[in-house]
Amino acid sequence: MKKTAIITGASRGIGYAAAKKLGMDGCQVVLFATGEKERYKAAIDGLTQAGITWHYVRGSLDCREDRERLIRETVEKFGRIDILVNNAGITKDGLMVRMKESDFDDVINVNLRGSWNCMKLASKLMMKQRSGRIINLSSVAGIVGNTGQSNYSASKAGVIGMTKTLAKEIG
Repeated sequence: MKKTAIITGASRGIGYAAAKKLGMDGCQVVLFATGEKERYKAAIDGLTQAGITWHYVRGSLDCREDRERLIRETVEKFGRIDILVNNAGITKDGLMVRMKESDFDDVINVNLRGSWNCMKLASKLMMKQRSGRIINLSSVAGIVGNTGQSNYSASKAGVIGMTKTLAKEIG
């Protein structure tokens, strides 16, 4: 049976590279990104040309309905979730004293809360399957901080802590 991998932020960069690598290794991949599928034609064409089975789900990590639809559509299409790659993230940089609270909230909602929710939804299925892998991408900014990125650094430090905690809870 082929494994199924969800990759958030899979339309370009690290997310696309992860989707392509997992696909080349035999996984069916589910791409989760914010824009219309047509916007990512080059990425989708690359997967198709490589013979990778893929499915695209449009949505945002900061929207509960989108996250739930991602999991639901993946299971409907492929029957299971074996791998979750939490890659999607945003930045809204600014010095802390000038940063708007909404910029802080937006980054936390996507990078931290969105990842937490995907981990929670996927881990429930993985526990029932008695197998699965969750890969969370973070940043050195989550360890050492970065000027103008108090929101981003906090979100990535949180991802590190959540990853370690979930590993202890269900690993």
